[in-house]
Amino acid sequence: MTRAVLDVVRPRSGSMIAACLATTGLAGACAAPPSGPNAPGPSTAPRATENPTRSARAQPPDFELDTLRGDTVRLSDHLGKNVVLLDFWATYCAPCLTAMPHLEQVYQRHKDDGFVILGISIDGSDSVAQVRTEVQKLGVTFPILLDQESRVMARYNPKTSAPFSVLIARSGEILEKKEGYTAGDGSSLDADVAQALAR
Repeated sequence: MTRAVLDVVRPRSGSMIAACLATTGLAGACAAPPSGPNAPGPSTAPRATENPTRSARAQPPDFELDTLRGDTVRLSDHLGKNVVLLDFWATYCAPCLTAMPHLEQVYQRHKDDGFVILGISIDGSDSVAQVRTEVQKLGVTFPILLDQESRVMARYNPKTSAPFSVLIARSGEILEKKEGYTAGDGSSLDADVAQALAR
């Protein structure tokens, strides 16, 4: 069975560099680097989809975050107008970076119909320059928000695995939650977004 492997390297400087190594056809998921003295060690996380029937009536917690451009974005500003995809990602997460170009394609295909992606970086405050570099390199144009203390991530996904996405209807209804990224997820997301926009 094919599984993603999380390889954590602790260089002599004491900083943590996390990278996900994936076998062909599977990008998997990464665990966010633990923080604090009592934080658990990193773990792998397989791709998982929450049953929409269990989360269909759940309303997403509102939040406000700064963007790479220095603006402020509040989730509730989009509700009632747009279908929203929250994409939690990090520069140290290889599956996250693999997913980004596919997310950009879906965004470009549906943005004029009322679809927005909020790419929420869970990198630390000392990684803003790296986040900006990766976004430019990948050609991402949807808004990138900075969740530098992972407060929003913790409210949506206490396991803090990445990538982690939440698809939200215009009404605020949570339609789907997904953990990880595998080949073909871009096509599946495109169909899910089209269906949500048609509601």
